[in-house]
Amino acid sequence: MARIVVLGGAESGIGAAVLAKVKGFDVFLSDSGKIKEEYAGTLREWGIPYEEGGHSEELVLNADEVVKSPGIPQTAPIVKKLREEGVGIISEIEFAGRFDRAKKICITGSNGKTTTTSLIYYLLKEAGLNVGLGGNIGKSYALQVATEKHDYYVLEISSFQLDDCYAFRPDIAIITNITPDHLDRYDHKMENYVRAKFRITRNLRPEDCFIFDSDDAITIGHLSQIVLQARMLPFSQEKEVAQGACLEGDRIVMRYEDSRTDIYLKELALGGKHNIYNSMAAALAAKASGISDDVIRNSLRTFSPIEHRLEPVMEVGGVLYINDSKATNIDAAWYALECQSRPVVWIVGGTDKGNDYSVLDSLVREKVKAIVCLGKDNSKIHAAFEDIVGKDRICDSLSAEEAVRKSAEFASEGDVVLLSPCCASFDLFKNYEDRGRQFKEAVRHL
Repeated sequence: MARIVVLGGAESGIGAAVLAKVKGFDVFLSDSGKIKEEYAGTLREWGIPYEEGGHSEELVLNADEVVKSPGIPQTAPIVKKLREEGVGIISEIEFAGRFDRAKKICITGSNGKTTTTSLIYYLLKEAGLNVGLGGNIGKSYALQVATEKHDYYVLEISSFQLDDCYAFRPDIAIITNITPDHLDRYDHKMENYVRAKFRITRNLRPEDCFIFDSDDAITIGHLSQIVLQARMLPFSQEKEVAQGACLEGDRIVMRYEDSRTDIYLKELALGGKHNIYNSMAAALAAKASGISDDVIRNSLRTFSPIEHRLEPVMEVGGVLYINDSKATNIDAAWYALECQSRPVVWIVGGTDKGNDYSVLDSLVREKVKAIVCLGKDNSKIHAAFEDIVGKDRICDSLSAEEAVRKSAEFASEGDVVLLSPCCASFDLFKNYEDRGRQFKEAVRHL
């Protein structure tokens, strides 16, 4: 009996451990930190031995194969030792894919992947298909393969998960866009990050589809250097495409094989330039999955915004509060600012990822009336924007409650208070979800 060791006791690790148990492996899970009680309870329920608070080398290094959670960096000491010992390391996605024969639509990218993933899942559900949602959102993909039966999976896959994928193959692969992000995990080399994203395409066959943003220079630059067998379906707002989706006046025009589908922008549930891209990618994935034009149009019209992605919270005193806590990099914040039609009080800040804020200068001049910094060190934000908004229109805060209160003081009827931080959350919050929920709670108590 082969021995599978799972590193990491969160969602993906627990799912991988259960799947290994179901498939008859000798399985052991190890976590360097504390495992949440709900996850520990699942391990006990399935009779899976585990440890927490550190890795016992004698219990880990004897693995035939290791399933590593994506949050564990390649530089972690236990990972280095496993590689020195020649033990194979794979991701939950790779492991689950070995036991899954369902059709898989897989989405990666720097921005928009969660919205695109959620939209595709909604489209397939509305079409009456038996579909699971997994990867970075929803339930663990491996747990679903172990305990459920789906005909389709829609999977949001990060570069960290793709790093440890080798034979995994989507039927439809999507790259929403590629912008600088997580470079600390890739030796601060953009080319390493780009290659990691493109691992989603490595096993595509001629009958598979690759959907991509042909307006994204980085994507197109790398695409020109490789050869793919898959059917190419670009989407663009700047140029016409023979196959794929493009913008023509007030509508999206989708061309797939011999068919043409028109989707009017005014009918889209999601506003903003970035969401036109997301809607194009989702519509193409649905079309390639055999979903009817009527279902596609209706689903794009009725889809509800997801939590932490340009999520309207409520209006207070004529001021609209928007939670975009998932915007953890420059490009995501750019999209959030770009789609605002009302004057903006912008809440920004957190753990900086090496941001170059200058690319936001023109948008800040055009859209932003005041800035509330939310973070422990806001010096870069002050240096970037004080001369634009004025020293009396930028201030600091150390909690979501304080940020909301100060934003309300700047805001007037008809304005928007936009939490779009541009930064990671770990200086003040557990994660971006915690930041977004604290923001919403503070708004409700105004």
